[in-house]
Amino acid sequence: MSHLFPQAAYAEDQPYAHTILAWHVLSRGFAIGAGVGSTIHLIRQVARPSPSLSILRSSGNGALIGTGLLALALVGRMRGRDEIEWKDRSYRLLWNRGQREADDWLLVGAVLEGVGVLASRELRVLGVRGVLGGMGLGSLVGMLGQSAWRYGVKGGFEEEKLV
Repeated sequence: MSHLFPQAAYAEDQPYAHTILAWHVLSRGFAIGAGVGSTIHLIRQVARPSPSLSILRSSGNGALIGTGLLALALVGRMRGRDEIEWKDRSYRLLWNRGQREADDWLLVGAVLEGVGVLASRELRVLGVRGVLGGMGLGSLVGMLGQSAWRYGVKGGFEEEKLV
């Protein structure tokens, strides 16, 4: 996300504050919703196996529901807030190294998985929900991959010096 939007030197100068904060919240809702949808699918499969249901469709439904719920949460949380609060929150998101990494990994995961589903032969069967489910699971894997890389392999941010 930090590559898509300009970063201001000061919070009060941050352009596109509403767009940046909405992108951040909705992308997390998309990924987490896909994870919840696929988890519900797996629980249903254990309880009552059904060959007709696709995990990608279930995660696509979850991604749409998660995005919608977090859109409502964003509206509820930021309703009546001053413009400087929007700018401050988006400014802090853009300057946070962990958020920048998570956004990059999330976006790469979503694009790669979306392309993978689009390239599959079963696209007619999966439909739009299947593609969205693939993108949602890809973004979730991207977020989890970033956490594993940053905190598991690299040991956090302490090895890097602040510039």
